[in-house]
Amino acid sequence: MVVTSVGINSWHYELSLLPQYLEKLFAKLRIAVVFGGNCDRQGAVIYKTHNPRSWKSYEIVAREIARALTEIGFQHVFVIPDDMNLPAQLKEQKIHLVWLNTGGVQGYNPVCHTPALLEMLGMPYVGHNPLNSSTLDNKHAFKRELQSVGIKTAPFMTWHPSQGIFQPNLHERFAIVFGDYRGPFIVKPVSGRASLQVHFIDKIEGLSQAVSEVHRETHNTALIEKYLPGREFCVAVCGYVTHAKGCFTKNAKPFAFSTVERVFEPEERIFTSMDQKAITADRGRLMGEEEPELKQRLIELACKIYWEFSLNSLVRIDVRSDAEGSLYVLEANPKPDLKHPDENVTSLVTLGLAEYGMSYNDLIFSLLADRLDYLLTQHIAIIPHIVDLLR
Repeated sequence: MVVTSVGINSWHYELSLLPQYLEKLFAKLRIAVVFGGNCDRQGAVIYKTHNPRSWKSYEIVAREIARALTEIGFQHVFVIPDDMNLPAQLKEQKIHLVWLNTGGVQGYNPVCHTPALLEMLGMPYVGHNPLNSSTLDNKHAFKRELQSVGIKTAPFMTWHPSQGIFQPNLHERFAIVFGDYRGPFIVKPVSGRASLQVHFIDKIEGLSQAVSEVHRETHNTALIEKYLPGREFCVAVCGYVTHAKGCFTKNAKPFAFSTVERVFEPEERIFTSMDQKAITADRGRLMGEEEPELKQRLIELACKIYWEFSLNSLVRIDVRSDAEGSLYVLEANPKPDLKHPDENVTSLVTLGLAEYGMSYNDLIFSLLADRLDYLLTQHIAIIPHIVDLLR
């Protein structure tokens, strides 16, 4: 089949063609895996500013993703930092597609900065669009969206530094949300990662100090929510196209996998990230067939969120139960860790791949293939430079 930019709108595509197209793209497609640039590095930014979201480069994982893409067969894979030089680097390396593995460089809502920049540049990417990136990363915005589609989340309210000192007993909003409830609570930044600045507050009297601490560290809004004393779970969910055992499948629903119960240590109330404590096999219990109904509820919940938010890339959904066992969505991680598992350390996302006959490389291939399938099916007019590679 000869494909031209002129005839792109009339070009026919179906999933059965994807393997042969990928075979062509192995030798032609130039992919950049982008990690978080360091604002302290000379030439990275014009002016250094405040970042309310704790920064991390994610470079190690970016290189693991790049290695997987190379092992899959792509011959032109580059690892590039996310900073003010990114557009020039993409142009110089003649990049066709970007894989986003960055939480941003600095400033407010940094997770959405790079996808917004790529949209302006006309550069397709694997990752969330700017709106979804920001909504998922801002916990209060995400929770409000959950409420709008009837998905349960822990009761919550927010408090911004500009509103002064938080005094719960004096505010009508607090009474509306929490009623006679007096604790315990969780206080955390609305935008954050790695369980940093997350406070367990036993009684209402400790809320003001915890909120002030979040304000002091982030200069941003604090989230106050009811503490749920039950079990905690997470489930990963991505798009419709998966690769396993050498074959592609397009599923009727989003692919939800790695249903994991987080294992708490005695007296541990908040599950810490791999930055503070490595994710080992004893920190996450893969859910088997002993609780099939609960496992299915988690899978259906993840699929519903993926569908309702019109997501296009991988997320990890964090869920907690109350004392009666009812499930409440805590948050959705827009950039879950994609660390390559080794003998001792893994990630919550990759923990359950074997259940579906998938390897780490299969997951990476699935994420890339799903994005290409989506672009070829829904947005072929914005990727003529990739279609031209299929000549």
